[in-house]
Amino acid sequence: MKTLRMALLAAAAIGLAMRAMPALAQQAVPSMEEMWRLIQAQQATIDQLKEELDATRAETSETKVAVEETKQSVEAVAIAIESNDGGDGWWNKTSLGGYGEMHYEGGAKDELDFHRFVLFVGHEFNENIRFFSEIELEHALAGDGQPGEVELEQAYIEADLGENTQIYGGVHLVPVGLINETHEPPTFYGVERNAVEKDIIPATWWEGGIGVHGNVGKSGFSYDAMVSSGLELNAANGFKVRSGRQKVAKSNFKDQAFSGRIAYTGIPGVSLASSLYYQPDVTQSVGDLITGKSVSALLWTANIDAKWNGFGLRALYADWSLDGAEVDLTGRDEQVGFYIEPSYKFAIPLAGFDEAQLGVFYRHADWDNNHGLDKNTGITRHVVGANFWPIPDVVLKMDYIIEDRENEISDRKSLNLGIGYQF
Repeated sequence: MKTLRMALLAAAAIGLAMRAMPALAQQAVPSMEEMWRLIQAQQATIDQLKEELDATRAETSETKVAVEETKQSVEAVAIAIESNDGGDGWWNKTSLGGYGEMHYEGGAKDELDFHRFVLFVGHEFNENIRFFSEIELEHALAGDGQPGEVELEQAYIEADLGENTQIYGGVHLVPVGLINETHEPPTFYGVERNAVEKDIIPATWWEGGIGVHGNVGKSGFSYDAMVSSGLELNAANGFKVRSGRQKVAKSNFKDQAFSGRIAYTGIPGVSLASSLYYQPDVTQSVGDLITGKSVSALLWTANIDAKWNGFGLRALYADWSLDGAEVDLTGRDEQVGFYIEPSYKFAIPLAGFDEAQLGVFYRHADWDNNHGLDKNTGITRHVVGANFWPIPDVVLKMDYIIEDRENEISDRKSLNLGIGYQF
């Protein structure tokens, strides 16, 4: 083999020499040593090119393997996403949601406000234990001197005690009224939440404690019961219930509260409920400044929410009774309100929005936070308006309010607009 290789190299050299004869005719003929060095240099170049070619082929092969592995990984991820299978990581049991709403309030206010931005975070530890939370930023900007605030409205652990019973502990919404627990913008009519539940109940209202809720078999009845932190009312806040919410922020816990609700949903499209809230001393053991006795408080509510062939009817009654000589002087020993709200919702043909619906409503509301005085302190509000849902989870709102206050000569009027969402 070596002899053959030398012969080939010699032949190549002779060929090169013959091709170069015209040029070499005018130059000195190189020696055999110079020819041999030239041949060795060319061989070294050929060997180097061969090594580089082999390395390039190896890299190309490795690249093909990597590309194929990447392709397989991407396809696996796509299949997992499509099948909603995120593996066994914690993220597969964690859920995110939220809602928000922006309002334009006309009349004397004439202001634009991103009223609420809310995030829900939930996690399912296993089939029987789960976590819920709700964090809210009100009025877009919070801090010293700013109009908004950041609030923790819910943060509780819930566990199944059986198929129809759950127990929970933490920060939880009080089981009372229609909108205190369900208040996402697409779920109710009107730009703002209704005044009776806002100023009398007062929604949104949460406390820290433990509770239980469940269904009574298949009877259509359900129940809620909760032992929790309570209100703190005194002369400084005028014994107005809404001003007495402590919001579980280093709450005074000298006096606890007890709340319960019975609901019935056995008739399709109809929900009936009644609730009681009782607190032995809403002054948190300070007592009545006149008699020194505790000031007890009892709230009773009853409500209906009915739907039938697009027609809807909501109605609620709420009545606070506070017992104390000091609170009697303010007239807030009785704080009472009710509203009735008929509505009609129907689908509308709209290109590109197959789920679009329009709803119209009227609400009559009457409430009085100083009902104990019986001195023309009541407020009557008439609200007429419409909600437009391009899709079920997004809503555009408009309403017109005429408000009659018994202690004022002229009515208050305002045209209001809103946009809201939930997910």
